[in-house]
Amino acid sequence: MITDNQTNLLFLSEILAERERFLSQLIEILDHQKIKYKFLPLTNDIWAVDYMPIQTGKEKFIQFKYEPDYLQNDEFISTKTDTKFVTKAIGLNTIDSRIIIDGGNVIKGKDWVILTDKIFEENPELGKNNLISELEKLFEVKVIIIPQEPNDFTGHADGIVRYYDQDTVLINRYKRNDKKDFQKKLINELKNQGLGTIDIPYNPYDNADYDMADGLYINYLQMENFILLPTFDKKEDEEAYRQFQQLFPGQTIETIDSRDISRDGGVLNCITWNIRVDENAR
Repeated sequence: MITDNQTNLLFLSEILAERERFLSQLIEILDHQKIKYKFLPLTNDIWAVDYMPIQTGKEKFIQFKYEPDYLQNDEFISTKTDTKFVTKAIGLNTIDSRIIIDGGNVIKGKDWVILTDKIFEENPELGKNNLISELEKLFEVKVIIIPQEPNDFTGHADGIVRYYDQDTVLINRYKRNDKKDFQKKLINELKNQGLGTIDIPYNPYDNADYDMADGLYINYLQMENFILLPTFDKKEDEEAYRQFQQLFPGQTIETIDSRDISRDGGVLNCITWNIRVDENAR
């Protein structure tokens, strides 16, 4: 399984150009750090990780069915990207799956993937055991299921947990009395799967509503020897930056004010699709 820290080419939706100030700052950072990036054509929203395929090997890309329940209404259906047009436009061959999954709900480790139990709601006709079996055949690694966070309309795992190393994941530092049942289930499931945890700053508590992603530092961008950490003009910004310096010694860590996108429910992992390619293919 190719993990984020092995990727060396970044894709962004061309629609991100509508967030002119944010995109300008992002490109300045990417150019300064010599991060290779391209733009995805024919997209209908900025959340690239959700509709693009999952890379599991050098030439293996799995395209899951992109039919999120939160877009199935008159207000948002026009923002749903048709992945067939995008992958064809960039010349990418994929393995198509009948399973409904958003890319933001797939956290890749070396020998495992983590998804929330939202997948069972999205694919009820497959049955839980059959669904897990089919996913493990596609991913060729163990599938770990965690509970989805209450009040998160997407049900994605990338707002809850991220890969750190084979035996450890990063999680949000929830307040002790915040979503106590969810926290207990999350920790127990990770522990049962042999995974230790490191908690990082988390503060959405003063957001205007649950749809805002301000304070979700866990939704950072990670590539080969590079991490881009979101900031939100919160007191935790500096704490998160210092902790990431300690967690990822020798790697370049940059920050970017992400409030222009977080107000709409996502942060840096949400807007990026990063893959591993041969050097001459970049």
